[in-house]
Amino acid sequence: MKKINIPLKQGEVLKLKAGEEVLLSGTIYTARDQAHKRLVEAIRKKRTPIDLKGAIIYYCGPTKTPNGKVIGSCGPTTSSRMDEFTPLILSRGLKGMIGKGARSKEVIAAIKKYKAVYFLVYAGCGALITRYVKKAKQVAYKDLGPEAIYKLEVKDFPLIVGIDTKGRDIYG
Repeated sequence: MKKINIPLKQGEVLKLKAGEEVLLSGTIYTARDQAHKRLVEAIRKKRTPIDLKGAIIYYCGPTKTPNGKVIGSCGPTTSSRMDEFTPLILSRGLKGMIGKGARSKEVIAAIKKYKAVYFLVYAGCGALITRYVKKAKQVAYKDLGPEAIYKLEVKDFPLIVGIDTKGRDIYG
């Protein structure tokens, strides 16, 4: 497995290939449907709550954090639910997304255009994935509860490149 760190270097992103397994370390943000809707509104008002340039968004809504743990179960949600928002967010510098499932033709075209990458995380392993999260903090849209944006520090987070910068898609 290839180890990569955030912030992602453009040269490194360009070398990733669909189907390749990676271990990701650094800062990622969680965001689901409602947070994406608000992010798009914030982009239009030019006031985003997080810096999107070079960022990675994990399509996840963590469960309540158990005592003594960093985060609750944090498995991926279906990525296609964010497809209507993704091209605009990519245009503002988002470099990567993490989720599960196939993406639309429009999202694949935007991934190619903006030289981004879509990672897949192992679905059905939400409780297991927590071991790779070292810190978690709610940073925006707290009223959304588990759909708020969280800032996560991850170490060796296991992923698969689902769509690379050339638009190669493991689902295609």
